[in-house]
Amino acid sequence: MKHVAAPPTTKGPAEIFTGDVHFDVIARGEASRLRVNTVRFSPCARTAWHSHSLGQMLHVTDGICVVATRESVIIMRAGDTVHTPPGEEHWHGALPDHFMSHLAMWEDDDATWAAEGVAVQLRALSGGKPSTAQAHIYVFRHVPNGSADAFVRNSRRCKHAPVTSS
Repeated sequence: MKHVAAPPTTKGPAEIFTGDVHFDVIARGEASRLRVNTVRFSPCARTAWHSHSLGQMLHVTDGICVVATRESVIIMRAGDTVHTPPGEEHWHGALPDHFMSHLAMWEDDDATWAAEGVAVQLRALSGGKPSTAQAHIYVFRHVPNGSADAFVRNSRRCKHAPVTSS
């Protein structure tokens, strides 16, 4: 048995994150292929589109997380876990009015990062060029208690909101 020293907290690089994101490495894939990071997203922060050759598990520990693929959107709360299968393009991030933290778990380092924006995906999912409100309501249509309205109101404060008006 051996104690593994924790490396310092790292700021997520702007090439693959929008907004302020920091992560702590828990497992580096040294004893096995398993890699685990605690990732903390500021309000509105998100990843770029990416996929993992062996898939990824995300487990939300605090806040509310949006996880989107090219075909669907999932809203996650603390205690929820989602799996993205090998090769599935996705992004994940925080709502405009909440910080969010999750554990990101994957094997190996073979991730593919894309440059196109989240707005493109939301427009495609909603069948055209929606306004900001239409796209946000699409994403949050299954969230109870008026969360869609709050998201639309609050997202206008984000300089890097996930969807821009068309």
